[in-house]
Amino acid sequence: MAKQSVALKLGTWRGIHSSLILLGTLSLLILVATFSKVYSFRLLLLSNTVCNQEPSRSQIRTQIQVRETLDKVIKKIQTEIQEIQNRPTTESSMKQNSFLADILGLIESVQVSLPEIQENSQLNPPINQSHHLLGSKQLSDEPENHFLIEEIRKYVKMKPNRLGKQNFMGANGTFTSIGHACFAMRKDLEEYMDYDVGDFCNDDWKLAQKLMVHGCDPLPRRRCFSRAPQLYDKPFPIEESMWKLPNNRNVRWSQYRCKNFTCLAANSTGKGFFKCADCFDLSNHEMPRWVKLENPNENTSDFLAHQVLELKPGEIRIGLDFSVGTGTFAARMRELNVTIVTATINFGAPFSEMIALRGLVPLYLTINQRLPFFENTLDLIHTTRFLDGWIDFVLLDFVLYDWDRVLRPGGLLWIDSFFCLKEDLDDYLESFKMLRYKKHKWVIVPKLDKDDREVFFSAVLEKPPRPFRS
Repeated sequence: MAKQSVALKLGTWRGIHSSLILLGTLSLLILVATFSKVYSFRLLLLSNTVCNQEPSRSQIRTQIQVRETLDKVIKKIQTEIQEIQNRPTTESSMKQNSFLADILGLIESVQVSLPEIQENSQLNPPINQSHHLLGSKQLSDEPENHFLIEEIRKYVKMKPNRLGKQNFMGANGTFTSIGHACFAMRKDLEEYMDYDVGDFCNDDWKLAQKLMVHGCDPLPRRRCFSRAPQLYDKPFPIEESMWKLPNNRNVRWSQYRCKNFTCLAANSTGKGFFKCADCFDLSNHEMPRWVKLENPNENTSDFLAHQVLELKPGEIRIGLDFSVGTGTFAARMRELNVTIVTATINFGAPFSEMIALRGLVPLYLTINQRLPFFENTLDLIHTTRFLDGWIDFVLLDFVLYDWDRVLRPGGLLWIDSFFCLKEDLDDYLESFKMLRYKKHKWVIVPKLDKDDREVFFSAVLEKPPRPFRS
């Protein structure tokens, strides 16, 4: 028994000793790899700011050797993990498997962070590589190498899965993306991503919106806490909040001309400070919309909500309102048992906050972005005061095809008071006609608030069933 006890202790010590040796060796490799990464990064800084020097042959050979060594270590650890998994499960084997998995994840993350070096470039490294948007010299096409702020670099790198296996989506890692225009707006994006991890973000939503509107969309996620109003009061109950101005405390007003909702409702800053000048006047301007015609005896481009829903009784349940507004269309449709998500951005006023405080769902979305809905899922898409005569014809095509993608067969597209110059009308109508939708309503009337050069166009169109093509 004594010999057996000694043997067991000796075996345990050898196991611990082997694990310590392995851990020490791996730690050394990680340090070498990290040093190589840092050295490469410093070289990148020097090459972009001083004399555009490329890595030396010895440096490239060293990086290749580090990568090859890491590959060997990863394969050995994966083999050991597989052998452990094939053995009977014990508490010690589970701990050992968990330990090796943690080490494997660390090594793989270091391996992914190393610059890509091709074997045939050892003696002839690439020279004067450039990004088509930046125009500056780069050492590789990896997106993280276009930026200096470490948070952006960490965000855009591929994140490998643990254990080197595919995830349930069939990918070996997670690939985070940013909009292509972010590379051309590097200075603004680096300002946006320059923060202390775990601290409060800057009050910079306006900078973020500038990036989004100019094509840097989607933006990277951030690891800081968003700022909230200092004194946040609970929202009004839903039976009050729909048609009542919210509490001023629940908005950060620092970036707006108006500093309260009363100012917005009175349009105190003058016409044109944002596109929807009367949207905050809930009692006078918003309350009658889509339930009452302003001048019933005149030609109008307005349709009433119940008239549209009667075209497809009981079928219209969910939809999207892509407009400039405070969510009144969604509020009105909610009263008719239809759930509407409102897409908007903050055009000089807190539209998103206002929609949410009314008890509705704001979708913070620019026209640049593909709709975040799956195909053939929505019953209704409505738009007003947004897709007007300012929009480029090619952009309008992309938008309409994306709307068609998410509308289900039999779904309705409600174009509400689209206005444009008379000479452009036929071209815009062709964009809508190319959808080949069934026409339920289709009107064109003069726009009378200015000269005689503009017209209103409104329509309710139904997406047809299309045969499946393999």
